[in-house]
Amino acid sequence: MSMLPESPRVLALANQKGGVGKTTTAINLGTALAAIGEKVLVIDLDPQGNASTGLGIERRDRELSTYDVLSGDCALEEAVKDTGISGLYVAPSTMDLLGLELEIASTSDRAFRLRDSIKRLSHSRLYQELGFTYVLIDCPPSLNLLTINALSASHSILVPLQCEFFALEGLSQLLSTVEQVRGALNPELTIHGIVLTMYDSRNNLSAQVVADVRETMGDAVYETIIPRNVRISEAPSYGKPALLYDLKCSGSQAYLRLASEIIQRERDLRSVAA
Repeated sequence: MSMLPESPRVLALANQKGGVGKTTTAINLGTALAAIGEKVLVIDLDPQGNASTGLGIERRDRELSTYDVLSGDCALEEAVKDTGISGLYVAPSTMDLLGLELEIASTSDRAFRLRDSIKRLSHSRLYQELGFTYVLIDCPPSLNLLTINALSASHSILVPLQCEFFALEGLSQLLSTVEQVRGALNPELTIHGIVLTMYDSRNNLSAQVVADVRETMGDAVYETIIPRNVRISEAPSYGKPALLYDLKCSGSQAYLRLASEIIQRERDLRSVAA
């Protein structure tokens, strides 16, 4: 009998700027991790629900969602749906999440609802059956209570950063929020890494942004760079990750490399901790 991990590694994909490839990274990184043998749960915390749609979950099929989980109406395991991709599952979101902040604002556990739900999942029958090794949380493009819940529940944060002129501008605000969460809510939270997205090799600006981010953030930046790729953009409209839509395209191959790099970082972190 194989030993289950005591709990999955929880990574929050966060950036308060929209359009940086955050949801695309959640979908395709989750698929890439599953493709190399990990058991992955994507938790969709964005009211737009694009990660759920991109993983093939129709809106009419989201009977239970992350809204129901965070409002206390159901356990996380009840909201989990099979994507049809081996090893990959999703807890979908709905627009109901937009009203959640007001509903739970006066509760004492408002920042820890997701953390507590994931802890309970680790002791559930579903976890005994599936043995999730990674949980990826797709955060909304803002630093609101949903994002705070994600950061409070996570071991590490993964930051997608678009290769554009103002790439570093919002990063300092996000890093400041991480420090505040670490100080007040989750002292174990670390920066897992920064992934550069939407890189255009024909554009000198992209190369300059890469150089600037690496100079500023050093080893925190992953070696893998996600290129701007039309196949990645097309895939969600078919309800598929890019890796299923076109495995051989440059974007899919980049996400496979990123998954390998993340697993290697995890091994390095464990060896340091040991």
